[in-house]
Amino acid sequence: MSGRLSARVALPFALAASLLAGCGGGSAPAAPSVQPVTVVTLKAAPVTLTRELPARTNAYLIAEVRPQVTGIVKQRLFTEGGTVKAGAPLYQLDDSTYQADVASARASLARAEATLNSARLNAARSTELAKVDAVSQQDYENATATLLQAEADVKLAQASLRSSGILLAYARISSPITGRIGKSSVTQGALVTANQADPLATVQQLDPIYVDATASSTELLALRRELAAGTLTSAVRTVPVSIVLEDGSTYGHGGKLTFADVTVDPATGTFLLRVLVPNPEQLLLPGMYVRAVFSIGVRENGLLVPQQGIARDPKGQTTALVVGKDGKVEQRQVQVSRAIGDKWLVDGGLAAGDRVIVEGLQKVRPGMPVQASEAKG
Repeated sequence: MSGRLSARVALPFALAASLLAGCGGGSAPAAPSVQPVTVVTLKAAPVTLTRELPARTNAYLIAEVRPQVTGIVKQRLFTEGGTVKAGAPLYQLDDSTYQADVASARASLARAEATLNSARLNAARSTELAKVDAVSQQDYENATATLLQAEADVKLAQASLRSSGILLAYARISSPITGRIGKSSVTQGALVTANQADPLATVQQLDPIYVDATASSTELLALRRELAAGTLTSAVRTVPVSIVLEDGSTYGHGGKLTFADVTVDPATGTFLLRVLVPNPEQLLLPGMYVRAVFSIGVRENGLLVPQQGIARDPKGQTTALVVGKDGKVEQRQVQVSRAIGDKWLVDGGLAAGDRVIVEGLQKVRPGMPVQASEAKG
């Protein structure tokens, strides 16, 4: 009985001793391992700032062809959609009436010239007779006046002939410019009238071609403030512009800014920018939607940070995780203004030489020691 009791008392003490031995004899917990991350070291360099704006193409020259005389269309002399040269005939009107007017004016001129010749001879005789007082002063003055009138009649007949010739030439309608001609609005046999409202056809010069873009007046003010503050230097005097087509491809020829409107549209708050673009292949056609990329200035000491290194919280604030000189993670409040390719342009919060973490962000937090390696490329 006493042996069983002693065994029951000894067992709890043995268990307690073993628990105490387990708690006091173990090793200390291991220190957290250093997390590897990939960083990009920021370097200051000149950064060209661009602005992409919506735009439409417009023909360099547009000529709406209208008749200057009335007549029946006798023949169409061009191929719709083709290229025509300046001065090339487009339509031939029935000109029989105008030819008759020219013939009548020519006959009137011949009659006036004959009258002038007779008056000149009569005036010469009167002059000789007046020298010897063989003709009255009245007859001499009448002969001189008749000569002057005959000379005026000749000039009038010459002007009438030129006018008739001009109208006859207008019966053959020519292209005022070189370019592509569109659809004809009339066919053979149609009656056209002088200075009618509807054009017969439209000719457009497409090489070069205009690209008209619209920019916000607020952006213009911000750009001028940056230039005035010295944070941005002006681009070259002739602003280079690249054109992005509807399919996202870049047009093969660059343009240059030739005109900026001096008036802001009060309805939209925008103003017009006109770009002149070479179009030798005539790939660009009037009315196409494109995007114009303007080089608006250069930031001499710009900083670009990869977009994956910038985080944005629900309040819209942007932060970056940076590896400090002690090898630990620091969180920075940063300001970024615009995206350039796959990078952000830094306005504040970061400086040249900062090592921004771009890979391994999910495994680190501020204050943690990390092992940083530079990103390749």
